[in-house]
Amino acid sequence: MNKKLVATAVVALSLVQTHMNAQKMEWPKVKPPVAEKKPYTRTLHGESVVDNYYWMIDYFKKGPDSTNTIAYLEAENNYLKAMMKSTEPLQEKLFNEMKARIKEKDESVPVLKNGYYYYTRTEEGKQYFKYCRKKGSLSAKEEVLLDVDAMAEGHPYYSVTGFQVSPDNKLLAFGIDTVSRRQYVIRIKDLATGRLYKDVIHSTNGNIAWASDNKTIFYTSNNPITLLSEKIKRHLLGTTEDQDKVVYDEKDNTNYIGVGRSKNGKFITIYSGGTLSSETRFIDASKPTSDFKVFQPRMKDVLYEVSPLDDKFLILTNWNATNFRLMEAPLNKPGRENWKEVIPHRTDVLLSGVEEFKDFIVVSERKNGLVQLRVRKLAGDQEHYLDFGEPAYTANVAGNPEYKTTTLRYNYSSLTTPASVYDYNLVNKTKQLMKQQEVLGGYDASEYVTERLYATAKDGTRIPMSIVYKKGFKKDGSQPVLLYAYGSYGISTDAAFNSARLSLLNRGFAFAIAHIRGGQEMGRQWYEDGKMMKKINTFNDFIDCGKFLVEQKYTSKEHLYAQGGSAGGLLMGAVANMAPDLWNGLIAQVPFVDVVNTMLDESIPLTTNEFDEWGNPKNAEAYAYMKSYSPYENVEKKKYPNMLVTTGLHDSQVQYFEPAKWVAKLREYKTDNNVLLFQTNMKFGHGGASGRFDYLKDVALNYAFLLALEGITE
Repeated sequence: MNKKLVATAVVALSLVQTHMNAQKMEWPKVKPPVAEKKPYTRTLHGESVVDNYYWMIDYFKKGPDSTNTIAYLEAENNYLKAMMKSTEPLQEKLFNEMKARIKEKDESVPVLKNGYYYYTRTEEGKQYFKYCRKKGSLSAKEEVLLDVDAMAEGHPYYSVTGFQVSPDNKLLAFGIDTVSRRQYVIRIKDLATGRLYKDVIHSTNGNIAWASDNKTIFYTSNNPITLLSEKIKRHLLGTTEDQDKVVYDEKDNTNYIGVGRSKNGKFITIYSGGTLSSETRFIDASKPTSDFKVFQPRMKDVLYEVSPLDDKFLILTNWNATNFRLMEAPLNKPGRENWKEVIPHRTDVLLSGVEEFKDFIVVSERKNGLVQLRVRKLAGDQEHYLDFGEPAYTANVAGNPEYKTTTLRYNYSSLTTPASVYDYNLVNKTKQLMKQQEVLGGYDASEYVTERLYATAKDGTRIPMSIVYKKGFKKDGSQPVLLYAYGSYGISTDAAFNSARLSLLNRGFAFAIAHIRGGQEMGRQWYEDGKMMKKINTFNDFIDCGKFLVEQKYTSKEHLYAQGGSAGGLLMGAVANMAPDLWNGLIAQVPFVDVVNTMLDESIPLTTNEFDEWGNPKNAEAYAYMKSYSPYENVEKKKYPNMLVTTGLHDSQVQYFEPAKWVAKLREYKTDNNVLLFQTNMKFGHGGASGRFDYLKDVALNYAFLLALEGITE
C-alpha cells in the first residue's frame, strides 16, 4: 500500500472533520469600552469636520501626563483579554507549537569580510543573539563581539543594528534602541580590549560609515520630534557629539537621507531621495574632511542610485525609463551628459537592484511578478540567469560585503520551501546550499500545495495571487482562507515560507497573498497605478481577489479573512468600509487609518516624507481624494465584519492614536453584533516585540482570533 496516499487521505479526512465539528464561537457577554467624546473641529478647503476622538493624540503631545488616553487604551486591553479569555489555552498551545518549530541553538551562515568570518548565533532559551567573528578560517578561535542577550537584560525592548567594523578590523560601531521608536544611540567598541568608547551619539538611524582613517565616522542625524532624517554628520572618535560637523543638511523635508561606504571601500556616499527624485554626493573615503561633491544634480521625476566600480560608476535610473535601466559613467565625469547605457529599459521587466563585484555584477529584476537574478561578466558582457524552478517564490541577493570575490550569496524561499541560503559560483555557474531553515518537529513540503492564481480587477487588470494549503483542502467553499496584502510604497510582497503559518495550514486554513497595485511586483507602473490619485486601485484589487477566491470555491464569505499591517492596515480599513460583507473577519495591525488628519500634521513623524505617496491634503484636490477613502473618515452606520486591531504605544511609523480613534468611532457607528477587539502593546512600537520568541505571542493571538471565528477552539 502507498503510505503517502494513505497519509494524504488521513489529512483530508481530518480537515473535513475539523470543519464538520466546528461550532460558532460563543463570545462572552462583556460590555465594550465607550470612548469619551470631545468634539474638535477641523476646517479646511471650506469644509468643517467634527472629530470626536482627536483628544487621543494627547499622549503623543503630552507624554505620561495624558492619563485619559492611557486609561482608554488599558480599558480596551482589558476588554480584549476578557473576550479572548476562553482562547487562552489555545493561544498557549499555538505559541508553544510555533516556538517548538524554531531551532533555539542555531547559527547563521558566516559572511567573509576583510579577512574575518562574521556570523550570529543563538542559544537555548535566549531571546537575542551573539554577534561573533573568526579570523581567516572557520576553525579559528571565536570572538564574541557583542553579547546581545546580556546587553538586553532588564529591557522590555532591545534592538541592535548597524554593525560596522572599521577598515583595520579593530573597532565596532553599532546602534541601540531600547524604546522601540527606531531612534538609535550609536556606540563604538574597541574589539581588542572590549571597552566602549565614551562617544555617545543620539537620535540616529543606527547606521554609520567608516572613513579609511579608522577614526572618522559619518552618520544620519534625525529630528527627535518628527523623526525625519535631517542631517549627515561627521564624528571624530574621542570627541563629543556637540562637536560633530554637519556635512549635509537636507532642506526638503519630503526626502529621506542616508550615508554609506561603497562596497569597494573607495567612496563615502550620501543619498537624498523621495518617491520621485533623488541625488547622490560623494567623497574619497581616504579624505574624510573634504567637501562632498554632487554626482548628478537632482532632476525632476528622476531617481538614480550609484554603484562605484574600480574604473567607473554604475547608475541604476528611471531617466526616460519607467522600469529603470542601467547606465555607466567615468569616475572623473559622473554627470548625466556622460552616462552610457549598459542594460536598456524594457516594458515587461523591472530593474530593481545591482550588486557589484570586481569582475561581475548581479542585477535583480522582476518579470511576471517574480524575481530574477541576472549575472553579467564585466569583461565581455557575457551573462546568464539563475534558475529557481518553482511557480511562486522569492529570491534576493544576501549579504555580499566582499568586493573581490567570485561567489554570490543569495537567499531563496517559497510558500513551501523554508528560507535557504545559497552560494553561487559566478564563474562555473554552480550553486551550493549553505543552510536551510530547520523546522523542528518534522515538516514535509510535499504535504503542502502552492498555486499561482490570477483575479481580474474591476478595470480588467489581472492581479496575481500566491496561495498555499495542506493537501486535503476542499475547494467547495467550506474551508477558511486568510488573504494578506500590503500594496504601498512600491514594496513587493513575495511568496515566502513561514513556519508559524503551519499552525493555520494544519488546521484547515489556506493562506493567500494578493500582489495588488501599489506594490511593485509587476513593474514600476504597478506601483504608479496604486498611489496618490490612483490609490483606490489598491483597495479594489484586494476586494476583487477576495471575490475571486469565493467565486472559485476556495472559500466563502463566511470563511474568508483578511490581514494587513501599517499601510496594509490602511488597506484593511478601506476594504472594511467598501466591502464589509465580503469578510468574516479582519486583522488590522498597526493600521494607518487616519490618513487626512495625520498628513495635515507635520509634527507627526514621517508625515512630510509621505506627501509623494498619498498627497498633501493642503491641496484641495488631494484632500478630497484622500478623504474619499481614509478609513476613519468613512466609518458609517452599517454592519462591519469581526475585527482585531493591534498597535504599539511607542510606534514611530503609525502613531497609536490612529487605530485608537478608528476603533472608538467604529464602536460608535457599527450596527452589528460582531466582535471588535483592540490591543495596544504598552511596551513596544511598530514592529512589536524584539525577542525572537515574544513576537509569537502576538501571532498566537491573531491565529486564536481566526480559529475562534471558525469554531476551532481545541
